[in-house]
Amino acid sequence: MPKAKKATNARVALIDPFITTLLQRIVDGKNVLTFRKGRTIFAQGAKADAIYFIEAGKVKISVVSSAGKEAVLAMLGPRDFLGEGCMVGQSLRVTTATAIEDSTTFRIEREAMLRGLRNEPDLAEKFITSLLIRNMHLEEDLCDQLFNHSEKRLARVLLKLSRLNTHDIVSDSKIPVLSHETLAEMVGTTRARITHFMNKFRKMGFIDYNGVLTVRTELLTDVVLHD
Repeated sequence: MPKAKKATNARVALIDPFITTLLQRIVDGKNVLTFRKGRTIFAQGAKADAIYFIEAGKVKISVVSSAGKEAVLAMLGPRDFLGEGCMVGQSLRVTTATAIEDSTTFRIEREAMLRGLRNEPDLAEKFITSLLIRNMHLEEDLCDQLFNHSEKRLARVLLKLSRLNTHDIVSDSKIPVLSHETLAEMVGTTRARITHFMNKFRKMGFIDYNGVLTVRTELLTDVVLHD
């Protein structure tokens, strides 16, 4: 799985922090919104009329089937876009976005974002880059589901979560403790299996619990993903 580390490095290089400055040039049709942990940013089935940009915090993207089963599609962090389906004619939300920690976002109305993309070539370029990286991550996740067992998938999820805030690779990273049920939805396995692997990771020194979850990213990458 060295490709996982390579992809993360690509993300660090390609995501430009100055995209926030470019978005600040959009005045009309933009609001700054804050969401407490657990609050819904938008819900599946709601009207899709704006795109969101995360300035701070983390957001879970999930979908619920007609049978009531929930699946977590992505965890997003600072400088990520969400709700971009409205830009290509999506009239209703097909996913739900929930803040998993206190978060600050730009809410930009669809028409305001379209004007910004037309008037600011640099913004358009960085927006396209962001979407391409997002698509790359979806492809990685699909390959992960198809070819790796659940222990490796859990390790990869923890590594992705540990890098959401800074986009940097650090030896230790603290992240909010997620329920094993949420991790199971992300990994695509049972809650019991997640509990087993999390206990195993803790005994091996890959993670630690102390109010927050500390991920030893170098150990987890080298020992679990590169075996």
